[in-house]
Amino acid sequence: MNKSTTITAKTLAGMEEILAKELQEIGAQSVTKGNRMVKFQGDKKLTYKANYQCRTALRILLPFNEFRIKNQDDFYKKARAIPWEKYLKADATFSITKVIKNSVFTNSQYAVLRLKDAIADRFREKAGKRPSVDLDDPNLSINLHMVNNDVTLSLDSSGASLHKRGYRSATGPAPLNEVLAAGLILLTGWSGETDFYDPMCGSGTLPIEAAMIARNIPPGYYRQNFGFRHWQDFDPKLWQEVKKEADAHINRQAPSITGFDISNKLVQIARQNIRNAGLQNKISVFKKDFFKLQPASEQGIIVMNPPYDMRLKEEDTKQFYRTIGDTLKNSFKGFTAYIFSGNLDALKSLGLRPSRRIVLYNGPIESRLARYDLYEGSKRKKS
Repeated sequence: MNKSTTITAKTLAGMEEILAKELQEIGAQSVTKGNRMVKFQGDKKLTYKANYQCRTALRILLPFNEFRIKNQDDFYKKARAIPWEKYLKADATFSITKVIKNSVFTNSQYAVLRLKDAIADRFREKAGKRPSVDLDDPNLSINLHMVNNDVTLSLDSSGASLHKRGYRSATGPAPLNEVLAAGLILLTGWSGETDFYDPMCGSGTLPIEAAMIARNIPPGYYRQNFGFRHWQDFDPKLWQEVKKEADAHINRQAPSITGFDISNKLVQIARQNIRNAGLQNKISVFKKDFFKLQPASEQGIIVMNPPYDMRLKEEDTKQFYRTIGDTLKNSFKGFTAYIFSGNLDALKSLGLRPSRRIVLYNGPIESRLARYDLYEGSKRKKS
């Protein structure tokens, strides 16, 4: 794969613009945005770079076969006709991820099973033995995309989803996806110019991603494995070159990045994750109640993901958000606050007028990233 080819980068809904910009910055050509994906032209080196450097990419896929099916048997027949021996050895291992909608398969797992059968039967016919399935560390990850009976098969160069950065050894309840956390920060436009606060930091994902952005640490820096490293045409020299070029731009300087949480257990988890990332000298985390918090600086940015499914009555949740709004108004004048929440009614209870609202999704939950400019005195009323 030394020649330029079409590559698909998967992302979260609402992150397409950010990902397209990231890809252009590393040299991608013919960049076009779609729904939760961005297509571009690139070669082997760009495939490695996209995996290592794109903060908002979930998977980097190389489509290699497309066809339309009439029924389930037609799918098996066309899948078996693919020369799988070009991509996989008979004694190797593989796994399959899937996206299936409105197809002849009412059971998506059965579609995966039929694809496995097609691959196995092809190898039995050609080589007398078949590759095995390995869900944890396969030699080849295959992505099956089937919508309205149009099938696209891709080689998954990432392997495990790229949100798995490699620094998180533990999490709290409802942890924020690392790609989502990075995307939220990038959507604010912050890149290290001012102090950064997360007053409900949980296991520390937002502060860690903020430090990585500020210091230009590649998102793949802590990760040990990528799918392409198992490919037959893997180029270790080129891979080391990609890492060396990206790592040369790491900035040792960083602004003050601080996290707080009311849970001592979560503070300890956050500190461990921060140590895993080697950022203990760049990020401070304290056990404090946000509602009693007084910031050490007079301006900065707040990015927070307050809990919104607290198993409380609806009115209790709204009161919780009202108290967040009061605390921001009283203690954080001069700051810019970004609040990400999947409870749209609770956000309205903040008592603050947002200057910007971005529609996003946290998994299947429609959410908002809302910006609040916390002006001094009467200036706030003019927003």
